[in-house]
Amino acid sequence: MATELEIKLTVSEPAQKQALQWLLALPGAREAGRKTLLNRYYDTPEAALNKARAALRVRQADDRYIQTLKTRGEFVHGAHNRQEWEWDLDRPELDLSLLAQTPLDERIDLGGLRLAFETDFQRQVVMLESGESLIEVAVDSGHVAGGGLSRPLHEVEFELKSGDPGSLMAEARRLAADVQVFLNLVSKAEQGYFLAGVYQPDLSVEETPLSITGFLHLLSVAWLTGEEPALSEAALQQVDRSVSQAGLESIWLPARQLLLSGGSVERLLAENPRFGELQLAIASLG
Repeated sequence: MATELEIKLTVSEPAQKQALQWLLALPGAREAGRKTLLNRYYDTPEAALNKARAALRVRQADDRYIQTLKTRGEFVHGAHNRQEWEWDLDRPELDLSLLAQTPLDERIDLGGLRLAFETDFQRQVVMLESGESLIEVAVDSGHVAGGGLSRPLHEVEFELKSGDPGSLMAEARRLAADVQVFLNLVSKAEQGYFLAGVYQPDLSVEETPLSITGFLHLLSVAWLTGEEPALSEAALQQVDRSVSQAGLESIWLPARQLLLSGGSVERLLAENPRFGELQLAIASLG
Protein backbone atom coordinates (compact mmCIF):
# COMPACT_ATOMS: atom_id res chain seq x y z
CA MET A 1 0.00 0.00 0.00
CA ALA A 2 1.17 3.54 -0.78
CA THR A 3 -0.09 7.02 0.09
CA GLU A 4 -0.68 9.32 -2.86
CA LEU A 5 -0.55 13.13 -2.63
CA GLU A 6 -1.54 15.06 -5.74
CA ILE A 7 -3.11 18.28 -6.99
CA LYS A 8 -5.37 18.01 -10.02
CA LEU A 9 -6.03 20.99 -12.30
CA THR A 10 -8.65 20.93 -15.03
CA VAL A 11 -7.78 23.05 -18.07
CA SER A 12 -9.07 23.82 -21.55
CA GLU A 13 -7.37 22.17 -24.51
CA PRO A 14 -5.50 25.37 -25.50
CA ALA A 15 -4.48 26.01 -21.87
CA GLN A 16 -3.21 22.44 -21.61
CA LYS A 17 -0.83 23.00 -24.52
CA GLN A 18 0.31 26.23 -22.89
CA ALA A 19 0.82 24.43 -19.57
CA LEU A 20 2.99 21.77 -21.18
CA GLN A 21 5.20 24.39 -22.81
CA TRP A 22 5.45 26.23 -19.48
CA LEU A 23 6.46 23.06 -17.65
CA LEU A 24 9.11 22.03 -20.15
CA ALA A 25 10.68 25.50 -19.99
CA LEU A 26 11.30 25.24 -16.23
CA PRO A 27 14.87 24.74 -14.97
CA GLY A 28 15.22 21.20 -13.72
CA ALA A 29 12.32 19.89 -15.83
CA ARG A 30 12.72 16.80 -17.98
CA GLU A 31 10.39 14.85 -20.20
CA ALA A 32 9.68 11.36 -18.88
CA GLY A 33 7.72 9.79 -21.69
CA ARG A 34 4.32 9.67 -23.32
CA LYS A 35 1.86 6.78 -23.21
CA THR A 36 -1.72 5.83 -23.92
CA LEU A 37 -3.70 4.74 -20.86
CA LEU A 38 -6.86 2.66 -21.25
CA ASN A 39 -8.65 2.38 -17.91
CA ARG A 40 -11.66 0.24 -17.06
CA TYR A 41 -13.36 0.77 -13.71
CA TYR A 42 -15.42 -1.90 -11.98
CA ASP A 43 -18.20 -1.90 -9.40
CA THR A 44 -21.20 -3.95 -8.31
CA PRO A 45 -24.69 -3.26 -9.74
CA GLU A 46 -25.48 -1.51 -6.44
CA ALA A 47 -22.29 0.61 -6.72
CA ALA A 48 -20.93 -0.82 -3.47
CA LEU A 49 -17.39 0.38 -4.21
CA ASN A 50 -18.51 3.93 -4.84
CA LYS A 51 -20.52 3.89 -1.61
CA ALA A 52 -17.41 2.65 0.20
CA ARG A 53 -15.49 5.64 -1.23
CA ALA A 54 -13.19 3.41 -3.29
CA ALA A 55 -12.36 2.92 -6.97
CA LEU A 56 -11.10 -0.26 -8.65
CA ARG A 57 -9.62 -0.24 -12.14
CA VAL A 58 -7.53 -2.21 -14.60
CA ARG A 59 -5.21 -0.03 -16.66
CA GLN A 60 -3.46 -0.90 -19.90
CA ALA A 61 -0.32 1.15 -20.38
CA ASP A 62 1.31 0.01 -23.64
CA ASP A 63 1.94 -3.72 -23.04
CA ARG A 64 1.60 -3.54 -19.26
CA TYR A 65 -1.57 -4.29 -17.26
CA ILE A 66 -2.03 -2.84 -13.78
CA GLN A 67 -4.82 -3.40 -11.27
CA THR A 68 -5.31 -0.50 -8.84
CA LEU A 69 -7.53 0.10 -5.83
CA LYS A 70 -7.77 3.66 -4.51
CA THR A 71 -9.66 5.16 -1.60
CA ARG A 72 -11.26 8.55 -2.11
CA GLY A 73 -9.30 9.76 0.91
CA GLU A 74 -9.36 13.36 2.01
CA PHE A 75 -8.31 16.79 0.79
CA VAL A 76 -5.40 18.45 2.57
CA HIS A 77 -4.79 22.06 1.50
CA GLY A 78 -6.29 21.37 -1.93
CA ALA A 79 -4.38 18.12 -2.51
CA HIS A 80 -5.79 14.60 -2.68
CA ASN A 81 -4.36 12.43 0.11
CA ARG A 82 -5.43 8.81 -0.32
CA GLN A 83 -4.38 5.19 -0.01
CA GLU A 84 -3.52 3.13 -3.06
CA TRP A 85 -2.84 -0.55 -3.76
CA GLU A 86 -1.33 -1.56 -7.12
CA TRP A 87 -0.51 -4.91 -8.75
CA ASP A 88 0.89 -5.97 -12.12
CA LEU A 89 -1.29 -8.38 -14.11
CA ASP A 90 -0.55 -10.81 -16.94
CA ARG A 91 -3.75 -9.89 -18.81
CA PRO A 92 -6.43 -7.16 -18.80
CA GLU A 93 -8.78 -8.93 -16.40
CA LEU A 94 -9.51 -8.42 -12.70
CA ASP A 95 -7.70 -10.69 -10.27
CA LEU A 96 -10.06 -10.75 -7.28
CA SER A 97 -7.60 -12.75 -5.18
CA LEU A 98 -5.36 -9.67 -4.94
CA LEU A 99 -8.08 -7.75 -3.12
CA ALA A 100 -7.76 -10.09 -0.16
CA GLN A 101 -4.73 -7.98 0.78
CA THR A 102 -6.95 -4.91 1.30
CA PRO A 103 -9.72 -3.84 3.72
CA LEU A 104 -12.11 -4.00 0.76
CA ASP A 105 -12.24 -7.79 0.92
CA GLU A 106 -14.14 -7.71 4.21
CA ARG A 107 -16.61 -5.00 3.21
CA ILE A 108 -17.78 -5.78 -0.33
CA ASP A 109 -19.27 -8.81 -2.08
CA LEU A 110 -16.75 -8.96 -4.91
CA GLY A 111 -18.62 -11.60 -6.90
CA GLY A 112 -20.86 -9.06 -8.59
CA LEU A 113 -18.19 -6.73 -9.98
CA ARG A 114 -18.79 -5.55 -13.54
CA LEU A 115 -17.54 -2.84 -15.89
CA ALA A 116 -18.93 0.54 -14.78
CA PHE A 117 -17.17 3.10 -17.03
CA GLU A 118 -13.91 3.85 -18.87
CA THR A 119 -11.34 6.63 -19.04
CA ASP A 120 -9.00 6.66 -22.03
CA PHE A 121 -6.33 9.31 -22.46
CA GLN A 122 -2.85 10.22 -23.62
CA ARG A 123 -0.44 11.08 -20.80
CA GLN A 124 2.76 13.06 -21.15
CA VAL A 125 4.91 13.05 -18.01
CA VAL A 126 7.25 15.84 -16.94
CA MET A 127 9.48 15.40 -13.88
CA LEU A 128 10.26 18.51 -11.84
CA GLU A 129 13.02 18.95 -9.31
CA SER A 130 11.95 21.62 -6.84
CA GLY A 131 14.57 22.15 -4.16
CA GLU A 132 14.87 18.79 -2.41
CA SER A 133 11.54 17.58 -3.84
CA LEU A 134 10.74 15.48 -6.89
CA ILE A 135 7.35 16.08 -8.52
CA GLU A 136 5.74 14.12 -11.33
CA VAL A 137 3.45 16.18 -13.55
CA ALA A 138 1.02 14.24 -15.72
CA VAL A 139 -0.58 16.08 -18.63
CA ASP A 140 -3.66 14.02 -19.56
CA SER A 141 -5.82 14.46 -22.66
CA GLY A 142 -8.68 12.17 -23.66
CA HIS A 143 -12.21 11.34 -22.51
CA VAL A 144 -14.34 9.71 -19.82
CA ALA A 145 -17.17 7.43 -20.99
CA GLY A 146 -20.02 5.81 -19.09
CA GLY A 147 -23.75 5.22 -19.37
CA GLY A 148 -23.63 5.80 -23.11
CA LEU A 149 -22.24 9.31 -22.54
CA SER A 150 -18.78 10.83 -22.94
CA ARG A 151 -17.04 14.02 -21.82
CA PRO A 152 -13.60 15.41 -22.68
CA LEU A 153 -10.72 15.14 -20.25
CA HIS A 154 -7.95 17.73 -20.06
CA GLU A 155 -5.97 17.73 -16.81
CA VAL A 156 -2.60 18.61 -15.34
CA GLU A 157 -1.78 16.60 -12.21
CA PHE A 158 1.07 17.35 -9.81
CA GLU A 159 2.06 14.31 -7.71
CA LEU A 160 4.70 14.37 -5.00
CA LYS A 161 7.24 11.57 -5.42
CA SER A 162 9.60 12.65 -2.64
CA GLY A 163 10.39 15.66 -0.50
CA ASP A 164 8.36 18.52 0.95
CA PRO A 165 4.57 18.39 0.42
CA GLY A 166 4.56 22.20 0.32
CA SER A 167 6.51 22.15 -2.94
CA LEU A 168 3.52 20.53 -4.65
CA MET A 169 1.29 23.54 -4.00
CA ALA A 170 4.12 25.97 -4.75
CA GLU A 171 4.64 24.58 -8.26
CA ALA A 172 0.90 24.41 -8.97
CA ARG A 173 0.54 28.06 -7.93
CA ARG A 174 3.41 29.08 -10.18
CA LEU A 175 1.65 27.47 -13.14
CA ALA A 176 -1.69 29.09 -12.24
CA ALA A 177 -0.07 32.53 -12.30
CA ASP A 178 0.63 32.08 -16.03
CA VAL A 179 -1.99 29.57 -17.28
CA GLN A 180 -5.74 29.48 -16.66
CA VAL A 181 -6.59 26.47 -14.49
CA PHE A 182 -9.39 25.15 -12.28
CA LEU A 183 -8.51 23.35 -9.04
CA ASN A 184 -10.72 20.27 -9.34
CA LEU A 185 -11.49 18.06 -6.34
CA VAL A 186 -13.57 15.67 -8.46
CA SER A 187 -11.59 12.61 -9.57
CA LYS A 188 -11.68 10.88 -12.94
CA ALA A 189 -13.57 8.04 -11.25
CA GLU A 190 -16.24 10.40 -9.91
CA GLN A 191 -16.67 11.82 -13.40
CA GLY A 192 -17.18 8.30 -14.74
CA TYR A 193 -19.64 7.40 -11.99
CA PHE A 194 -21.60 10.57 -12.72
CA LEU A 195 -21.86 9.75 -16.43
CA ALA A 196 -22.91 6.20 -15.55
CA GLY A 197 -25.75 7.59 -13.44
CA VAL A 198 -24.38 6.20 -10.18
CA TYR A 199 -22.93 9.32 -8.55
CA GLN A 200 -25.59 11.97 -7.98
CA PRO A 201 -24.03 14.67 -5.78
CA ASP A 202 -26.04 17.10 -3.68
CA LEU A 203 -25.28 20.80 -4.18
CA SER A 204 -27.44 22.07 -1.32
CA VAL A 205 -25.67 24.38 1.13
CA GLU A 206 -26.67 25.16 4.71
CA GLU A 207 -26.78 28.74 6.01
CA THR A 208 -23.49 28.27 7.83
CA PRO A 209 -19.93 29.16 6.74
CA LEU A 210 -18.39 26.64 4.37
CA SER A 211 -14.88 25.42 5.07
CA ILE A 212 -12.36 26.16 2.33
CA THR A 213 -12.35 22.49 1.33
CA GLY A 214 -16.16 22.46 1.39
CA PHE A 215 -16.27 25.51 -0.87
CA LEU A 216 -13.74 24.12 -3.34
CA HIS A 217 -15.49 20.74 -3.44
CA LEU A 218 -18.87 22.39 -4.03
CA LEU A 219 -17.45 24.26 -7.03
CA SER A 220 -15.94 21.05 -8.38
CA VAL A 221 -19.26 19.22 -8.11
CA ALA A 222 -21.06 22.15 -9.76
CA TRP A 223 -18.49 22.00 -12.59
CA LEU A 224 -19.24 18.28 -12.97
CA THR A 225 -23.04 18.54 -12.99
CA GLY A 226 -23.40 21.87 -14.75
CA GLU A 227 -25.74 23.05 -11.99
CA GLU A 228 -25.53 26.52 -10.46
CA PRO A 229 -24.36 26.39 -6.83
CA ALA A 230 -26.71 28.16 -4.40
CA LEU A 231 -24.40 30.20 -2.18
CA SER A 232 -25.25 32.81 0.45
CA GLU A 233 -23.36 35.54 2.27
CA ALA A 234 -23.25 33.31 5.35
CA ALA A 235 -21.76 30.39 3.41
CA LEU A 236 -18.91 32.53 2.11
CA GLN A 237 -17.68 34.02 5.40
CA GLN A 238 -14.64 31.75 5.75
CA VAL A 239 -13.80 32.16 2.06
CA ASP A 240 -13.95 35.94 2.47
CA ARG A 241 -11.47 35.79 5.36
CA SER A 242 -9.06 33.54 3.48
CA VAL A 243 -9.20 35.72 0.36
CA SER A 244 -8.44 38.77 2.47
CA GLN A 245 -5.50 36.96 4.06
CA ALA A 246 -4.21 36.04 0.59
CA GLY A 247 -4.68 39.61 -0.66
CA LEU A 248 -6.68 38.53 -3.72
CA GLU A 249 -9.83 40.62 -3.34
CA SER A 250 -9.48 41.94 -6.90
CA ILE A 251 -10.01 38.40 -8.23
CA TRP A 252 -12.59 37.41 -5.65
CA LEU A 253 -15.09 40.30 -5.66
CA PRO A 254 -16.44 39.82 -9.23
CA ALA A 255 -16.41 36.05 -8.79
CA ARG A 256 -18.22 36.38 -5.45
CA GLN A 257 -20.94 38.54 -6.99
CA LEU A 258 -21.50 36.00 -9.74
CA LEU A 259 -21.70 33.09 -7.28
CA LEU A 260 -24.21 34.90 -5.09
CA SER A 261 -26.39 35.62 -8.12
CA GLY A 262 -26.46 31.94 -9.11
CA GLY A 263 -23.93 31.86 -11.94
CA SER A 264 -22.52 28.59 -13.26
CA VAL A 265 -18.91 27.50 -12.81
CA GLU A 266 -18.50 27.58 -16.59
CA ARG A 267 -19.45 31.25 -16.60
CA LEU A 268 -17.35 31.90 -13.50
CA LEU A 269 -14.22 30.62 -15.23
CA ALA A 270 -15.01 32.38 -18.51
CA GLU A 271 -15.37 35.74 -16.77
CA ASN A 272 -12.61 35.26 -14.18
CA PRO A 273 -9.56 33.67 -15.85
CA ARG A 274 -7.45 34.04 -12.68
CA PHE A 275 -9.92 32.17 -10.48
CA GLY A 276 -7.74 29.04 -10.35
CA GLU A 277 -4.93 31.18 -8.93
CA LEU A 278 -7.30 32.24 -6.15
CA GLN A 279 -8.42 28.66 -5.51
CA LEU A 280 -4.86 27.47 -4.99
CA ALA A 281 -4.00 30.44 -2.79
CA ILE A 282 -6.86 29.87 -0.34
CA ALA A 283 -6.35 26.09 -0.44
CA SER A 284 -2.77 26.59 0.69
CA LEU A 285 -4.05 28.51 3.73
CA GLY A 286 -6.21 25.57 4.81
